[in-house]
Amino acid sequence: MNRNELNNLILLGESQTLEFKKSVTKELGKEICAFANSSGGKILLGVADDGKIYPLNDLNRLYSDVQNHARNCEPPVPVHVDSIDGVIIVDVRASRNKPHSAKGIFYLREGANCQRMSRTQIKEFFFKEGLLYFDAAINHKFDIEKDITTHGYEEFTQRAGISTNLEKEDVLKNIGLMTSEGMTNAGTLVLGQKGSRFLISATLTCALFQGTTKTKVLDQKVFDGTILSNYQNAILYLQAHLNTEYIIGIEREEKLELPVAVLREALINALVHRDYRSTANVQVYIFSDRVEIVNPGGLVGGLTLKDLGKRSAPRNPLLFGILYRMELVEHIGSGLKRIREELQQNNLPKPVLDVDDNWFSIVISRKVIAPVETPVETPVKTSEMILQILLRDSSLTLKDVSDRIGKSLSAVERASSKLVKDRKLKFVGPKKSGHWEVLD
Repeated sequence: MNRNELNNLILLGESQTLEFKKSVTKELGKEICAFANSSGGKILLGVADDGKIYPLNDLNRLYSDVQNHARNCEPPVPVHVDSIDGVIIVDVRASRNKPHSAKGIFYLREGANCQRMSRTQIKEFFFKEGLLYFDAAINHKFDIEKDITTHGYEEFTQRAGISTNLEKEDVLKNIGLMTSEGMTNAGTLVLGQKGSRFLISATLTCALFQGTTKTKVLDQKVFDGTILSNYQNAILYLQAHLNTEYIIGIEREEKLELPVAVLREALINALVHRDYRSTANVQVYIFSDRVEIVNPGGLVGGLTLKDLGKRSAPRNPLLFGILYRMELVEHIGSGLKRIREELQQNNLPKPVLDVDDNWFSIVISRKVIAPVETPVETPVKTSEMILQILLRDSSLTLKDVSDRIGKSLSAVERASSKLVKDRKLKFVGPKKSGHWEVLD
């Protein structure tokens, strides 16, 4: 930095990342901690609040004083110290070892001020930075004798590869789901048959919308079981409401428009990395052009969007470890990479990520399946397409169906009459407001 750059910096005035101090004072330690706990910044020593410069002398001694203040923080804060014409520039980077305290007190930079953190802020800060884990906390609502079903426990031990000859409490304590104080929050998510009894946000919502907005809800389901059952039910919901392409060969192959592996990976990531302290739940939205999977909780402290797919810092490491043991998640930090690779292999666009302090969402573009083109119109193939279309949207008229599959209305009417006669299809309700029902 040269003198001209320094003058321009001073002209900007104090801010979230810039502090003026006329001299080195005993308050310097808390300013250094506040910047380190926040997004970093610079402290200009020898500059008054109004921006007037008061050049400092004996710079070597003052350099030493600044470094002493930084080292006396807990843990110590590395700083870079320089000077220009008697103004000392203390450069403090956002720390990877947050939070720091000065004389036992924690501080944050808020606007142009250094603020002491409240107890609530300190607690939130520790959670955000991954220094406290909600999934490892004890859930005193859970009763191991009443709230674990035999079926639920057997399914868990089978998936986790655990011998059923061992005592239940010994198993749960040995793998960390339970302590002498009781069941952990991770344990309630894995074994609680009605998750919302123990954690209000443990449910999962799936919704189907008409078009590309949330204006009209066509269908909605809320799943409230173990984390495994919620995951399985959400995958079934996606499979039931996304398009299926029928590939005719020696044997007919059914292929979902989006790779199931992508849906599984995105959904399990939302369930395992979400912030369970939030009262919101994981939400799965199906639009005509995309699928969105949204979970409460932004990125864990220390991670950026560029880090995703390369490294990970689980918000719920105990829960992650259990789901890994149940073979629901794979290597840590590789989920997004696998999603991208799978989409690329299927000639689909890259996923779009949207992240802020409170939410994380992944948007997966849907594949548009073109109408099946056949040189000869046959009732069998037309019937098959009618059933496929009406399974996805039972409110369509036969004219709508003919438009979508590229067949004449008369052909669709003939084929649908045969389907009704064969008891594969029926119309329920009044002619104008009723709907089709595909029969088994």
